[in-house]
This record gives sequence, structure tokens and C-alpha cells, in this order.
Amino acid sequence: MPTAVHAPAGIFDSGLGGLSVLRHVRRLLPHEALVYAADSAFAPYGGKDEAAVLARTVAMADFLAAQGVKALVIACNTATAGAIVEIRKRYPALPVVGVEPGLKPAALQTRSGTVGVLATERTLASQRFLALEAQIAEASGVRFIGQPCPGLADQVEKGELRSPATMALVRRFVEPLIAAGADTLVLGCTHYPFLAAQIESAARQSGAASLAVIDTGEAVAQQLARLLAEHGLLRPPSETPAPIAAWTTGSASSLGTAMRRLLHLTVAAKRIAERPD
Repeated sequence: MPTAVHAPAGIFDSGLGGLSVLRHVRRLLPHEALVYAADSAFAPYGGKDEAAVLARTVAMADFLAAQGVKALVIACNTATAGAIVEIRKRYPALPVVGVEPGLKPAALQTRSGTVGVLATERTLASQRFLALEAQIAEASGVRFIGQPCPGLADQVEKGELRSPATMALVRRFVEPLIAAGADTLVLGCTHYPFLAAQIESAARQSGAASLAVIDTGEAVAQQLARLLAEHGLLRPPSETPAPIAAWTTGSASSLGTAMRRLLHLTVAAKRIAERPD
């Protein structure tokens, strides 16, 4: 059994979106062993009700806890909004990091005073998001416009990053935000950073003279590093690359292919032995 310091950190998402967070974690903490878990058989979470999101988040947290992880990153905005409080109660000794739309950095970045938030319907409707939005809007005077993006995470899951269907969805969601005066767009779902170039292109075509795109993946990696340091859990540097394991409730070959295509990592993904209800 590995000691706590050498145990892996766990990262989980409803599907492939959390790979955008894993990318930042790997860059910042190259010596840390990682276990990635994708709940692809149940993806995406954005259109599911609160009970379903909570149940699936608990199931994936339980799976990673059983792998002996020393920390947990919930790399899904919807799961963070709907279940992080319960996960912290369930695992009080485990450092847990969630992801939230980057409203604060967006408020500091915008010049027009209008920020567009691209996210799932469930994230935008969550009490956690609404409270954060109200707090930052009051403090900064910035106007936030939430734009639900049904179907966009599905396109990333299918690997259709530049298909005509994906580009049509991106334009449909971005155009009204630019028309409303947004000069800053928040990527409020971890799938969306893989579409950042397409989002920027659609914004320019919609008339945006300048645009800032906010991805919170780096901030999540920094928070994980802080928590590991606070708990004395940082793995010491090594000359050999730290291992990465990958698991999914969906297709193991599809996850392995996505990791090669999106992150240039060769990982033999394995399937979690459970089926959707």
C-alpha cells in the first residue's frame, strides 16, 4: 500500500470535460500520481435533476475513495454545485476541490461591465451559482448574463470539436452574449475549454472587437496544490513520470482515445463495472 504522500489524487467528471482540469493539474503538479474517473455512461449531468446528480457524484466519489486517493477534485461544475457539500460531509478527512464558473476573475477582466456565462442549465439554476453571481454582481456592479448551452458538452463527448453541428451550437450560444455587450466569456463547464478556439472565433464573427475567455482549470490546480501542501501530502519530485490511471463507466477505448487526442497522453483506461439504471 502506498503511503499517503505517494497515494494518487483523484479527479472525476461526468465525462471527458474534466480532462481540461487534469491538463492543468498535470502541468502544475507533474510529480503527482493521478486517477481520473469519467462517468460517461451517465453523461452529461447538466440536464439531470438534483437527486440524480447527487447520486452519481456520490457513486464516483465512493469509487475514487476505494482507489485510495489522498484528495478529490470534482472537475464538473454541475456536480460541484449539486453535491460538494454532501461529499465533504461524507469524507471529512479528504481534501476536496470543486470547480465554479470564474465570475470573480471575469468581473476584474471586463471593460464593458457585461460578462457572459456559458454553462449547463443545472449549473445556472443552482443556488450555489446564483448566490455567487449575486454576491459578485453587487460588489462589482458587473452584469452577468447566463447562457445555457444544451448539447454542447455532448459534442465534446462525441469528439466533434469542429463539426458543422458543433460550430452551429457555439454560434447560437455566443452571438446573443456579444450582441448584449459582453466582452468577457466565462467557460462554466469543464467541457468547454476544449472549444475555446471555436468560441473565440464565433465571438469575433459576431462583432467582438476584443474578448477575454475565462477557464478556471488553472485556479483549480493551484487550489489542489495548496491543499496538498497544507496537509503535508505533496509527493516529492521524482525522475520518473508519475503514473496516471483512468477509469470510466462508459467505453474504456473511447476514454483512452480522448486522452491521446486531447492531452497527448497514452493511458490504458479501464471500465468501471456498473451499468446505468
